[in-house]
Amino acid sequence: MIKQATLHDIDKLTPLFDAYRQFYHKQSDLDAAKDFLEARIENNESVIYIATNELDHFVGFVQLFPSFSSTRLKRFWVLNDLFVCKEFRGNGYSRELIEHAKQLCYATDACGMLLETSVMNEIGNNLYPSSGFQLRDDANFYEWETQPN
Repeated sequence: MIKQATLHDIDKLTPLFDAYRQFYHKQSDLDAAKDFLEARIENNESVIYIATNELDHFVGFVQLFPSFSSTRLKRFWVLNDLFVCKEFRGNGYSRELIEHAKQLCYATDACGMLLETSVMNEIGNNLYPSSGFQLRDDANFYEWETQPN
């Protein structure tokens, strides 16, 4: 089952979000993770969908941030975070989360969705094209950081 996260879900969502951050080699910080999620939900700055299994355990999530396309004169969504616990991968949860993200695009009259993933992310680089995403080769992606790692 997929549901949209609310403040009521924060305590169960936080460990999952922290595991996602650790997957990307960030140090565990449950308090900061909780504060981050609370702020996003309270301020309507992101939409988070949670995947639950038949026992109602949180097994994955997707977080989307709104943005806008000046050239298309429409909103688009940035699929910033997608994570399913290792023991639940291969059961279709990622695809269900992506489908809910697509429905959000339709519901908000968005022109589409953008995501970034590592070239080393074998699972994601197989999942996204099979879910309708197209790899762009007509643009360069640049990043500037205030505090480089």
